[in-house]
Amino acid sequence: MKQCQFCTNNTKDIDYKDTEILKGYLDSHARITKHRRTSVCSRHQRKLSLAIKRARFLALLPFTIG
Repeated sequence: MKQCQFCTNNTKDIDYKDTEILKGYLDSHARITKHRRTSVCSRHQRKLSLAIKRARFLALLPFTIG
């Protein structure tokens, strides 16, 4: 089983303005990928989804593609 990327790097907060990291957790239809696929722990998955939703609201990330 893989380790959480954010836990191994001791990341406290996931910044919604860092769109390059957030794009890695979106699939081809701009949906948030599940924690089983990304191997992110549940605490960081919640923070990640909140950061993606904030970035979408501020038009830094798309809601849908296509």
